[in-house]
Amino acid sequence: MLSKNSSFVHLSQAMKHSFSELNVGRHLRNAGITKKLGFSCLTIFQLLFLLVFEHRTWYQACLSKKATVLPGKDVIYDFLKVPTFNWRKFLLSLSFEVTQRFERLTSSKRISVFILDDSVFSRNRSKKVELLARVHDHVTHKFVKGFSMLTLGWSDGFSFVPVDFALLSSTKKENRYCEIDSTIDKRTSGYKRRLEAIQPKPEMAATLIQNCLDKGIVADYVLMDTWFTHAPLIESITEKGLFVIGMVKQMKQRYLYNDKLLKLDELFKVVKPNLQKKGVLGSIQVCLQTDKQTSVKIVFVRNRNKKSEWLAILSTDTALSDEEIVRIYGMRWDIETFFKCTKSMLKLAKEFQGRSYDSMISHTTLVFTRYTLLEWSRRNEQDPKTIGILFFLMCEDVKDLDMLTALQQLLELFETMSKGTVSLSTETLTGQLTHWFESLPSYIKGSLSFSMSES
Repeated sequence: MLSKNSSFVHLSQAMKHSFSELNVGRHLRNAGITKKLGFSCLTIFQLLFLLVFEHRTWYQACLSKKATVLPGKDVIYDFLKVPTFNWRKFLLSLSFEVTQRFERLTSSKRISVFILDDSVFSRNRSKKVELLARVHDHVTHKFVKGFSMLTLGWSDGFSFVPVDFALLSSTKKENRYCEIDSTIDKRTSGYKRRLEAIQPKPEMAATLIQNCLDKGIVADYVLMDTWFTHAPLIESITEKGLFVIGMVKQMKQRYLYNDKLLKLDELFKVVKPNLQKKGVLGSIQVCLQTDKQTSVKIVFVRNRNKKSEWLAILSTDTALSDEEIVRIYGMRWDIETFFKCTKSMLKLAKEFQGRSYDSMISHTTLVFTRYTLLEWSRRNEQDPKTIGILFFLMCEDVKDLDMLTALQQLLELFETMSKGTVSLSTETLTGQLTHWFESLPSYIKGSLSFSMSES
Protein backbone atom coordinates (compact mmCIF):
# COMPACT_ATOMS: atom_id res chain seq x y z
CA MET A 1 0.00 0.00 0.00
CA LEU A 2 2.87 2.39 0.74
CA SER A 3 3.95 4.50 -2.20
CA LYS A 4 7.59 4.59 -3.30
CA ASN A 5 7.38 8.37 -3.24
CA SER A 6 9.82 9.55 -0.57
CA SER A 7 7.45 12.19 0.80
CA PHE A 8 4.83 9.54 1.53
CA VAL A 9 7.38 7.27 3.22
CA HIS A 10 8.37 10.29 5.33
CA LEU A 11 4.71 10.92 6.08
CA SER A 12 4.05 7.34 7.18
CA GLN A 13 7.05 7.40 9.53
CA ALA A 14 6.08 10.79 10.97
CA MET A 15 2.49 9.69 11.50
CA LYS A 16 3.70 6.47 13.08
CA HIS A 17 5.63 8.60 15.55
CA SER A 18 2.50 10.70 16.22
CA PHE A 19 0.46 7.54 16.81
CA SER A 20 3.03 6.43 19.37
CA GLU A 21 3.43 9.86 20.98
CA LEU A 22 -0.32 10.33 21.43
CA ASN A 23 -0.88 6.70 22.54
CA VAL A 24 -3.52 6.00 19.88
CA GLY A 25 -3.22 2.22 20.42
CA ARG A 26 -3.91 2.57 24.14
CA HIS A 27 -6.95 4.78 23.48
CA LEU A 28 -8.30 2.13 21.08
CA ARG A 29 -7.88 -0.63 23.65
CA ASN A 30 -9.46 1.41 26.44
CA ALA A 31 -12.50 1.96 24.18
CA GLY A 32 -12.93 -1.77 23.67
CA ILE A 33 -11.71 -1.63 20.05
CA THR A 34 -9.79 -4.90 19.98
CA LYS A 35 -9.60 -8.18 18.04
CA LYS A 36 -8.65 -11.69 19.10
CA LEU A 37 -7.38 -12.96 15.74
CA GLY A 38 -5.76 -11.65 12.56
CA PHE A 39 -4.63 -8.09 12.00
CA SER A 40 -4.74 -5.94 15.13
CA CYS A 41 -7.24 -3.09 15.35
CA LEU A 42 -4.36 -0.60 15.52
CA THR A 43 -2.91 -1.94 12.26
CA ILE A 44 -6.27 -1.71 10.48
CA PHE A 45 -6.89 1.75 11.90
CA GLN A 46 -3.48 2.97 10.69
CA LEU A 47 -4.06 1.59 7.20
CA LEU A 48 -7.44 3.31 6.96
CA PHE A 49 -5.96 6.49 8.41
CA LEU A 50 -3.32 6.66 5.66
CA LEU A 51 -5.73 6.04 2.77
CA VAL A 52 -6.37 9.74 2.19
CA PHE A 53 -2.64 10.42 1.91
CA GLU A 54 -2.25 7.51 -0.53
CA HIS A 55 -4.89 9.16 -2.79
CA ARG A 56 -6.94 6.00 -3.17
CA THR A 57 -9.90 4.08 -1.79
CA TRP A 58 -9.64 0.71 -0.09
CA TYR A 59 -11.03 -0.93 -3.22
CA GLN A 60 -8.19 0.58 -5.27
CA ALA A 61 -5.67 -0.50 -2.62
CA CYS A 62 -6.91 -4.09 -2.90
CA LEU A 63 -6.25 -4.00 -6.67
CA SER A 64 -2.67 -2.78 -6.21
CA LYS A 65 0.50 -4.90 -6.12
CA LYS A 66 0.52 -4.68 -2.32
CA ALA A 67 -2.88 -6.39 -2.05
CA THR A 68 -1.34 -9.72 -0.96
CA VAL A 69 -0.09 -8.22 2.31
CA LEU A 70 -3.22 -6.18 3.07
CA PRO A 71 -6.29 -7.28 5.07
CA GLY A 72 -9.20 -8.52 3.00
CA LYS A 73 -12.14 -6.31 2.09
CA ASP A 74 -14.42 -8.14 4.55
CA VAL A 75 -11.96 -7.53 7.38
CA ILE A 76 -12.11 -3.79 6.79
CA TYR A 77 -15.86 -3.48 6.49
CA ASP A 78 -16.48 -5.79 9.45
CA PHE A 79 -14.12 -3.63 11.50
CA LEU A 80 -16.05 -0.47 10.60
CA LYS A 81 -19.50 -1.79 11.51
CA VAL A 82 -18.91 -3.50 14.88
CA PRO A 83 -21.60 -2.04 17.23
CA THR A 84 -19.68 -2.89 20.42
CA PHE A 85 -16.73 -0.60 19.59
CA ASN A 86 -17.06 2.55 21.69
CA TRP A 87 -15.84 5.15 19.19
CA ARG A 88 -17.02 8.06 21.35
CA LYS A 89 -14.88 6.91 24.25
CA PHE A 90 -11.90 6.65 21.91
CA LEU A 91 -12.35 10.14 20.46
CA LEU A 92 -12.90 11.74 23.88
CA SER A 93 -9.84 9.97 25.29
CA LEU A 94 -7.62 11.03 22.38
CA SER A 95 -8.97 14.60 22.48
CA PHE A 96 -8.32 14.83 26.21
CA GLU A 97 -4.69 13.84 25.72
CA VAL A 98 -4.18 16.32 22.86
CA THR A 99 -5.88 19.26 24.61
CA GLN A 100 -3.88 18.58 27.79
CA ARG A 101 -0.67 18.75 25.76
CA PHE A 102 -1.79 21.98 24.09
CA GLU A 103 -2.68 23.56 27.44
CA ARG A 104 0.79 22.82 28.80
CA LEU A 105 2.25 24.86 25.93
CA THR A 106 0.31 28.04 26.74
CA SER A 107 -0.22 30.43 29.62
CA SER A 108 -2.83 29.60 32.25
CA LYS A 109 -4.47 32.95 31.42
CA ARG A 110 -5.08 31.98 27.79
CA ILE A 111 -8.76 31.53 26.96
CA SER A 112 -9.98 28.19 25.60
CA VAL A 113 -13.44 27.58 24.17
CA PHE A 114 -15.87 24.89 23.15
CA ILE A 115 -17.35 25.54 19.69
CA LEU A 116 -20.73 24.04 18.82
CA ASP A 117 -22.04 23.81 15.27
CA ASP A 118 -23.67 21.43 12.82
CA SER A 119 -23.05 20.53 9.18
CA VAL A 120 -24.79 18.32 6.66
CA PHE A 121 -23.47 14.75 6.31
CA SER A 122 -24.78 14.15 2.80
CA ARG A 123 -25.83 10.74 1.44
CA ASN A 124 -27.94 12.00 -1.46
CA ARG A 125 -27.47 8.91 -3.64
CA SER A 126 -28.36 6.42 -0.88
CA LYS A 127 -31.67 4.66 -0.33
CA LYS A 128 -31.19 1.93 2.30
CA VAL A 129 -28.85 3.59 4.80
CA GLU A 130 -29.85 3.02 8.41
CA LEU A 131 -31.67 6.09 9.87
CA LEU A 132 -31.24 8.00 6.60
CA ALA A 133 -33.40 11.12 6.79
CA ARG A 134 -34.50 14.24 4.98
CA VAL A 135 -32.51 17.06 6.60
CA HIS A 136 -32.37 20.79 5.94
CA ASP A 137 -29.15 22.38 4.71
CA HIS A 138 -28.97 25.92 6.18
CA VAL A 139 -26.41 26.98 3.58
CA THR A 140 -28.28 26.02 0.40
CA HIS A 141 -31.78 26.26 2.00
CA LYS A 142 -32.65 22.87 0.49
CA PHE A 143 -33.55 19.49 1.90
CA VAL A 144 -31.07 16.68 1.25
CA LYS A 145 -30.73 13.01 2.13
CA GLY A 146 -28.31 12.38 4.93
CA PHE A 147 -27.68 13.39 8.54
CA SER A 148 -27.03 16.51 10.55
CA MET A 149 -23.52 16.19 11.96
CA LEU A 150 -23.62 18.02 15.29
CA THR A 151 -20.01 18.68 16.30
CA LEU A 152 -18.35 19.99 19.44
CA GLY A 153 -14.77 21.24 19.14
CA TRP A 154 -12.16 22.70 21.48
CA SER A 155 -9.91 25.63 20.55
CA ASP A 156 -7.24 27.78 22.19
CA GLY A 157 -7.24 30.34 19.39
CA PHE A 158 -4.54 28.57 17.36
CA SER A 159 -5.35 24.84 17.37
CA PHE A 160 -8.78 23.26 16.92
CA VAL A 161 -9.57 19.74 18.17
CA PRO A 162 -12.90 17.96 17.40
CA VAL A 163 -13.84 16.33 20.70
CA ASP A 164 -17.29 14.80 20.14
CA PHE A 165 -20.08 14.55 17.58
CA ALA A 166 -23.48 13.03 16.88
CA LEU A 167 -24.94 12.04 13.51
CA LEU A 168 -28.54 13.16 13.90
CA SER A 169 -31.42 11.81 11.86
CA SER A 170 -34.86 13.42 12.00
CA THR A 171 -37.01 13.49 15.13
CA LYS A 172 -40.06 13.01 12.89
CA LYS A 173 -40.63 9.48 11.69
CA GLU A 174 -42.18 10.64 8.42
CA ASN A 175 -38.88 12.32 7.50
CA ARG A 176 -36.83 9.14 7.98
CA TYR A 177 -36.32 6.80 5.03
CA CYS A 178 -35.08 3.90 7.18
CA GLU A 179 -35.37 2.95 10.84
CA ILE A 180 -33.02 1.34 13.38
CA ASP A 181 -31.84 -2.18 12.54
CA SER A 182 -33.92 -4.45 14.78
CA THR A 183 -31.11 -7.01 15.11
CA ILE A 184 -28.75 -4.65 16.99
CA ASP A 185 -28.08 -5.62 20.61
CA LYS A 186 -29.66 -2.94 22.80
CA ARG A 187 -26.79 -3.17 25.31
CA THR A 188 -24.15 -1.95 22.87
CA SER A 189 -22.78 1.56 22.47
CA GLY A 190 -23.86 1.39 18.81
CA TYR A 191 -27.51 1.09 19.82
CA LYS A 192 -27.20 3.97 22.27
CA ARG A 193 -25.84 6.19 19.50
CA ARG A 194 -28.78 5.22 17.32
CA LEU A 195 -31.14 6.45 20.03
CA GLU A 196 -29.20 9.72 20.15
CA ALA A 197 -29.76 10.15 16.42
CA ILE A 198 -33.48 10.80 16.92
CA GLN A 199 -33.10 13.22 19.84
CA PRO A 200 -33.76 16.97 19.43
CA LYS A 201 -30.64 18.92 18.53
CA PRO A 202 -30.58 21.20 21.64
CA GLU A 203 -30.77 18.20 23.98
CA MET A 204 -27.97 16.45 22.12
CA ALA A 205 -25.85 19.62 22.21
CA ALA A 206 -26.08 19.73 26.01
CA THR A 207 -25.17 16.03 26.14
CA LEU A 208 -22.04 16.53 24.04
CA ILE A 209 -20.84 19.29 26.36
CA GLN A 210 -21.51 17.15 29.42
CA ASN A 211 -19.57 14.24 27.87
CA CYS A 212 -16.51 16.49 27.52
CA LEU A 213 -16.77 17.84 31.05
CA ASP A 214 -17.12 14.31 32.45
CA LYS A 215 -13.96 13.31 30.59
CA GLY A 216 -12.05 16.28 32.01
CA ILE A 217 -11.85 18.43 28.88
CA VAL A 218 -12.44 21.98 30.07
CA ALA A 219 -12.96 25.40 28.49
CA ASP A 220 -13.98 28.90 29.54
CA TYR A 221 -16.71 29.62 26.99
CA VAL A 222 -19.12 27.87 24.63
CA LEU A 223 -19.41 29.59 21.23
CA MET A 224 -22.53 29.11 19.10
CA ASP A 225 -24.24 30.62 16.07
CA THR A 226 -27.84 31.78 15.79
CA TRP A 227 -29.24 28.26 15.35
CA PHE A 228 -28.32 27.37 18.96
CA THR A 229 -28.35 30.68 20.87
CA HIS A 230 -31.72 30.29 22.57
CA ALA A 231 -32.68 30.68 26.22
CA PRO A 232 -33.26 26.99 27.18
CA LEU A 233 -29.88 25.81 25.83
CA ILE A 234 -28.10 28.87 27.24
CA GLU A 235 -29.45 28.13 30.72
CA SER A 236 -28.59 24.45 30.39
CA ILE A 237 -24.96 25.35 29.59
CA THR A 238 -24.62 28.02 32.29
CA GLU A 239 -25.81 25.47 34.87
CA LYS A 240 -22.72 23.43 33.95
CA GLY A 241 -20.50 26.35 34.97
CA LEU A 242 -19.66 27.60 31.47
CA PHE A 243 -20.17 31.01 29.88
CA VAL A 244 -21.95 31.31 26.52
CA ILE A 245 -21.13 33.66 23.65
CA GLY A 246 -23.36 33.38 20.61
CA MET A 247 -24.82 35.40 17.77
CA VAL A 248 -28.53 36.21 17.96
CA LYS A 249 -30.87 37.41 15.25
CA GLN A 250 -34.16 39.27 15.20
CA MET A 251 -36.92 36.83 16.06
CA LYS A 252 -39.91 36.75 18.39
CA GLN A 253 -37.59 36.28 21.36
CA ARG A 254 -37.75 39.18 23.83
CA TYR A 255 -35.36 40.36 26.53
CA LEU A 256 -36.16 41.95 29.89
CA TYR A 257 -34.86 45.52 30.21
CA ASN A 258 -36.12 47.94 32.92
CA ASP A 259 -39.16 45.69 33.52
CA LYS A 260 -40.04 45.82 29.81
CA LEU A 261 -39.87 42.98 27.29
CA LEU A 262 -38.12 44.25 24.16
CA LYS A 263 -37.04 42.69 20.87
CA LEU A 264 -33.54 43.10 19.45
CA ASP A 265 -34.37 46.04 17.19
CA GLU A 266 -36.01 47.81 20.13
CA LEU A 267 -32.89 47.22 22.26
CA PHE A 268 -30.80 48.63 19.44
CA LYS A 269 -32.76 51.88 19.62
CA VAL A 270 -32.30 52.00 23.41
CA VAL A 271 -28.53 51.79 22.98
CA LYS A 272 -28.65 54.93 20.79
CA PRO A 273 -25.55 53.96 18.85
CA ASN A 274 -23.31 56.45 17.11
CA LEU A 275 -23.68 55.36 13.49
CA GLN A 276 -20.51 57.23 12.55
CA LYS A 277 -18.53 54.85 14.75
CA LYS A 278 -16.77 51.94 13.03
CA GLY A 279 -17.05 48.33 14.21
CA VAL A 280 -18.58 47.93 17.67
CA LEU A 281 -21.52 50.32 18.16
CA GLY A 282 -22.29 49.64 21.80
CA SER A 283 -23.83 47.15 24.22
CA ILE A 284 -26.67 46.71 26.67
CA GLN A 285 -27.22 44.44 29.67
CA VAL A 286 -30.56 42.60 29.80
CA CYS A 287 -32.10 39.43 31.18
CA LEU A 288 -33.36 36.37 29.31
CA GLN A 289 -37.11 35.84 29.41
CA THR A 290 -36.95 32.69 31.57
CA ASP A 291 -37.74 31.67 35.13
CA LYS A 292 -34.14 32.28 36.26
CA GLN A 293 -33.83 35.54 34.31
CA THR A 294 -30.18 34.97 33.40
CA SER A 295 -28.30 38.26 32.97
CA VAL A 296 -26.63 38.67 29.56
CA LYS A 297 -24.80 41.35 27.63
CA ILE A 298 -25.67 42.06 23.98
CA VAL A 299 -23.07 43.74 21.77
CA PHE A 300 -24.04 45.41 18.48
CA VAL A 301 -21.66 45.49 15.50
CA ARG A 302 -22.33 47.72 12.49
CA ASN A 303 -22.00 47.01 8.78
CA ARG A 304 -19.44 49.48 7.45
CA ASN A 305 -21.10 49.58 4.02
CA LYS A 306 -24.70 49.97 5.15
CA LYS A 307 -25.45 51.80 8.39
CA SER A 308 -28.90 50.27 8.80
CA GLU A 309 -27.48 46.73 9.12
CA TRP A 310 -26.03 45.34 12.32
CA LEU A 311 -25.23 42.08 14.08
CA ALA A 312 -25.86 41.21 17.73
CA ILE A 313 -23.63 38.99 19.89
CA LEU A 314 -24.87 37.71 23.26
CA SER A 315 -22.58 36.92 26.20
CA THR A 316 -23.49 35.51 29.60
CA ASP A 317 -20.18 36.86 30.94
CA THR A 318 -21.25 40.46 31.50
CA ALA A 319 -17.83 41.44 32.90
CA LEU A 320 -16.17 41.17 29.47
CA SER A 321 -15.60 44.30 27.42
CA ASP A 322 -17.40 44.69 24.09
CA GLU A 323 -14.17 44.24 22.13
CA GLU A 324 -13.20 41.10 24.04
CA ILE A 325 -16.61 39.52 23.36
CA VAL A 326 -16.15 40.16 19.63
CA ARG A 327 -12.58 38.79 19.74
CA ILE A 328 -13.55 35.59 21.54
CA TYR A 329 -16.51 35.03 19.25
CA GLY A 330 -14.15 35.26 16.29
CA MET A 331 -12.63 31.95 17.43
CA ARG A 332 -15.86 30.26 16.33
CA TRP A 333 -14.75 30.29 12.69
CA ASP A 334 -12.18 27.57 13.50
CA ILE A 335 -14.96 25.01 13.20
CA GLU A 336 -15.91 26.33 9.75
CA THR A 337 -12.32 25.71 8.62
CA PHE A 338 -12.58 22.24 10.15
CA PHE A 339 -15.78 21.40 8.24
CA LYS A 340 -14.31 22.59 4.94
CA CYS A 341 -11.08 20.69 5.51
CA THR A 342 -12.75 17.39 6.42
CA LYS A 343 -15.05 17.53 3.40
CA SER A 344 -12.56 18.87 0.85
CA MET A 345 -9.37 17.08 1.92
CA LEU A 346 -10.13 14.25 4.33
CA LYS A 347 -13.04 12.69 2.40
CA LEU A 348 -15.74 12.94 5.04
CA ALA A 349 -18.86 11.06 3.84
CA LYS A 350 -17.08 10.13 0.59
CA GLU A 351 -14.54 7.44 1.45
CA PHE A 352 -16.89 4.61 2.56
CA GLN A 353 -20.50 4.13 1.52
CA GLY A 354 -21.67 1.56 4.06
CA ARG A 355 -25.33 1.20 4.95
CA SER A 356 -24.75 0.51 8.63
CA TYR A 357 -25.04 3.40 11.09
CA ASP A 358 -21.99 2.03 12.93
CA SER A 359 -19.87 2.28 9.78
CA MET A 360 -20.71 5.99 9.44
CA ILE A 361 -19.84 6.59 13.11
CA SER A 362 -16.49 4.80 12.79
CA HIS A 363 -15.67 6.53 9.49
CA THR A 364 -16.46 9.97 10.94
CA THR A 365 -14.32 9.23 13.99
CA LEU A 366 -11.49 8.19 11.67
CA VAL A 367 -11.73 11.49 9.75
CA PHE A 368 -11.81 13.46 13.04
CA THR A 369 -8.70 11.59 14.17
CA ARG A 370 -6.94 12.55 10.93
CA TYR A 371 -7.66 16.20 11.57
CA THR A 372 -6.55 15.94 15.21
CA LEU A 373 -3.19 14.44 14.25
CA LEU A 374 -2.75 17.05 11.50
CA GLU A 375 -3.35 19.76 14.11
CA TRP A 376 -0.80 18.07 16.35
CA SER A 377 1.74 18.07 13.50
CA ARG A 378 0.87 21.69 12.67
CA ARG A 379 1.39 22.77 16.29
CA ASN A 380 4.77 21.01 16.40
CA GLU A 381 5.70 22.80 13.19
CA GLN A 382 4.59 26.28 14.29
CA ASP A 383 5.06 26.39 18.07
CA PRO A 384 8.73 26.69 19.16
CA LYS A 385 7.75 25.56 22.66
CA THR A 386 7.40 22.01 21.32
CA ILE A 387 11.13 21.83 20.44
CA GLY A 388 12.56 21.50 23.93
CA ILE A 389 12.63 22.79 27.49
CA LEU A 390 14.92 25.73 26.67
CA PHE A 391 12.58 26.93 23.93
CA PHE A 392 9.59 26.33 26.19
CA LEU A 393 11.00 28.64 28.85
CA MET A 394 12.22 31.37 26.50
CA CYS A 395 9.50 31.54 23.81
CA GLU A 396 6.14 33.26 23.94
CA ASP A 397 2.82 31.51 23.29
CA VAL A 398 1.71 31.08 19.69
CA LYS A 399 -0.24 34.08 18.45
CA ASP A 400 -3.88 34.25 19.54
CA LEU A 401 -6.71 35.66 17.42
CA ASP A 402 -6.65 39.45 17.54
CA MET A 403 -9.59 41.84 17.72
CA LEU A 404 -9.08 43.26 14.21
CA THR A 405 -9.19 39.82 12.56
CA ALA A 406 -12.28 38.81 14.54
CA LEU A 407 -14.07 42.02 13.56
CA GLN A 408 -13.13 41.58 9.91
CA GLN A 409 -14.61 38.07 9.93
CA LEU A 410 -17.83 39.40 11.44
CA LEU A 411 -18.10 42.04 8.74
CA GLU A 412 -17.84 39.29 6.11
CA LEU A 413 -21.22 38.05 7.36
CA PHE A 414 -23.03 41.13 6.12
CA GLU A 415 -22.47 39.99 2.54
CA THR A 416 -24.55 36.87 3.18
CA MET A 417 -27.18 38.28 5.57
CA SER A 418 -29.43 39.26 2.68
CA LYS A 419 -29.50 35.60 1.62
CA GLY A 420 -30.70 34.52 5.05
CA THR A 421 -27.50 32.71 5.98
CA VAL A 422 -25.13 33.33 8.87
CA SER A 423 -21.88 31.86 7.60
CA LEU A 424 -18.64 33.10 6.12
CA SER A 425 -18.36 33.48 2.36
CA THR A 426 -16.69 30.77 0.30
CA GLU A 427 -13.75 33.07 -0.46
CA THR A 428 -13.17 33.78 3.23
CA LEU A 429 -13.36 30.10 4.18
CA THR A 430 -11.01 29.17 1.35
CA GLY A 431 -8.59 31.80 2.59
CA GLN A 432 -8.73 30.42 6.13
CA LEU A 433 -8.25 26.87 4.87
CA THR A 434 -5.28 27.96 2.75
CA HIS A 435 -3.69 29.63 5.79
CA TRP A 436 -4.25 26.45 7.82
CA PHE A 437 -2.87 24.29 5.00
CA GLU A 438 0.27 26.42 4.56
CA SER A 439 1.13 26.03 8.26
CA LEU A 440 1.27 22.22 7.98
CA PRO A 441 4.63 20.42 7.69
CA SER A 442 5.92 20.25 4.10
CA TYR A 443 5.68 16.45 3.81
CA ILE A 444 1.97 16.60 4.68
CA LYS A 445 1.29 19.43 2.23
CA GLY A 446 2.82 17.32 -0.53
CA SER A 447 0.31 14.56 0.16
CA LEU A 448 -2.78 16.75 0.54
CA SER A 449 -2.25 19.37 -2.17
CA PHE A 450 -4.19 17.28 -4.72
CA SER A 451 -7.50 18.16 -3.05
CA MET A 452 -7.03 21.90 -2.42
CA SER A 453 -9.26 22.74 -5.37
CA GLU A 454 -12.15 20.55 -4.23
CA SER A 455 -15.27 22.13 -2.82
